[in-house]
Amino acid sequence: MQLTKFTHACVRLDDGDRSLVIDPGVFSEVGTALEGAAAVLITHEHADHVDTEKVIAAARRDPRLRVWAAGPAAAALGVLGEQVVAVGPGESFDAAGFAVRTFGGQHALIHPLIPVVANVGFWIEGVYHPGDSFTVPDAPVGTLLLPTNAPWSKASEVIDFAIAVRAPRTFQIHDSLVTPVYAGIVEGHLQRIAGPFGTAFTHLDPGATVTL
Repeated sequence: MQLTKFTHACVRLDDGDRSLVIDPGVFSEVGTALEGAAAVLITHEHADHVDTEKVIAAARRDPRLRVWAAGPAAAALGVLGEQVVAVGPGESFDAAGFAVRTFGGQHALIHPLIPVVANVGFWIEGVYHPGDSFTVPDAPVGTLLLPTNAPWSKASEVIDFAIAVRAPRTFQIHDSLVTPVYAGIVEGHLQRIAGPFGTAFTHLDPGATVTL
């Protein structure tokens, strides 16, 4: 399986004729990410995780494209009819030939005065994308996609989440909101503190592809 990182929280998985995209948001290279993809997974409704207009356009160009999304995000894509499926936590399904499980259910708290929205973490054959949450799945994780910066987190929580998941491979996501200086500090702490717990962190630039 190959994993390609795009800017911010968007990731694509390819394995032979299987192709799946997670969280193609407005900060990401959505057109490139979705090209030829058979399935899209959307963790929640925030624009940095789903570019609604571009996902709708891609689905209309290719009626074979299927989208699985947390409830409100699925509702926003309702014009796609049967091409979009609303999902919640605790579900299992097949997406473009990939076995998928869902975890969590709720976005991490940003501030008590900001409403908490639905958020679904996706586990795809050992690759885990938590969306905007630190929900630890009860499934083996070989590759963790780790939100390293967000308005709802601090560095200590990022590190503790990585340690709790204990994935042998960890790559950063949700990382376009900060300068390279701050990113380097957090990633350095991750390598130094989480490494002894068996969590090997590697930085991926947008557009980079790795084989899992």
